Amino acid sequence: MTWQDQKLPGDHPPVKSGKVGVLVVNLGTPDAPEKGPVKRYLAEFLSDRRVVEIPAIAWQPILRGIILNTRPKKSAHAYSQVWTEEGSPLAVITRKQAEAMQARLGDGVIVDWAMRYGTPSIPERMQALMDQGCERILLAPLYPQYSGATTATVVDKAADKLREMRWQASLRTLPPYHDDPAYIDALAADLTRQLGALDFEPEVLLLSFHGMPQRTLELGDPYHCHCHKTSRLLQEKLAGTGLRFRTTFQSRFGPAKWLEPATDTVLEEEAKAGTKRLAIAAPGFSADCLETLEELAIQGKEQFTGAGGEQFAALSCLNASDAGLDMLEHILRRELSGWI
Repeated sequence: MTWQDQKLPGDHPPVKSGKVGVLVVNLGTPDAPEKGPVKRYLAEFLSDRRVVEIPAIAWQPILRGIILNTRPKKSAHAYSQVWTEEGSPLAVITRKQAEAMQARLGDGVIVDWAMRYGTPSIPERMQALMDQGCERILLAPLYPQYSGATTATVVDKAADKLREMRWQASLRTLPPYHDDPAYIDALAADLTRQLGALDFEPEVLLLSFHGMPQRTLELGDPYHCHCHKTSRLLQEKLAGTGLRFRTTFQSRFGPAKWLEPATDTVLEEEAKAGTKRLAIAAPGFSADCLETLEELAIQGKEQFTGAGGEQFAALSCLNASDAGLDMLEHILRRELSGWI
């Protein structure tokens, strides 16, 4: 059995094998909040056929001729508003989550982290785990709600690496956990803590999920349903708070019809309807990133107050909070069952 201690003959060459690895994966980030790194990042991200499902012959001229010549400067400015001394918030938090899981899971497991787009890459870190003797790897995309444009593309990238390996690791993939009681409980506990620390009482709690084109729902992607189930279960847990809830979708891109209602539209709508105090949370994000720190916390506040709202709070993601780490340890241990 490969997970037993090696008992090799004295003249056998050294072999690293029999270990278990966990690769925690999130979406990705440019290496710096500058036009060049952002352009490289966007080129990789927007060339993924699962992210943009337009045929390449039609899409690539638009991407190369227009988008990559106009969007990087604007995106670099947005990244510069949230960048920290340690680097990209998403990369920093994902690293901290992996480090915490290493401490919690112990020496029987090697925990590493990667980004689907940008660095460190999935193939690079899979190879690093194999080089340390990991024959069994739990691939852990930190996307609670499944989508072909998120979870599936992580699995695609891992499969691309396996395809070129002579000695392949056995792979498990963390399933979506949108309705896992541990996830819902963690969200409820952490949001309750944050709401209690505010200096005002919100009338409305907006639950904002990343948007997807409407076409993905029509083609059978379960993402929309997963988001709404998370929202419903979370609202049940927070029913005693007296809040009014709304579920929205953010980050629209391009002219296609996207899932609705749109977060920016609802923020203005609520303010114009007389809502003065509002909080917003992003339960579909496992770590704070550009979409939460700039799009929601900065742009969202401007949209709400500019339309007549008065008090606004963008709540943090689970990140490396105690509730978030407890939840992550719980689901990783469950998926590692039989291996550790």
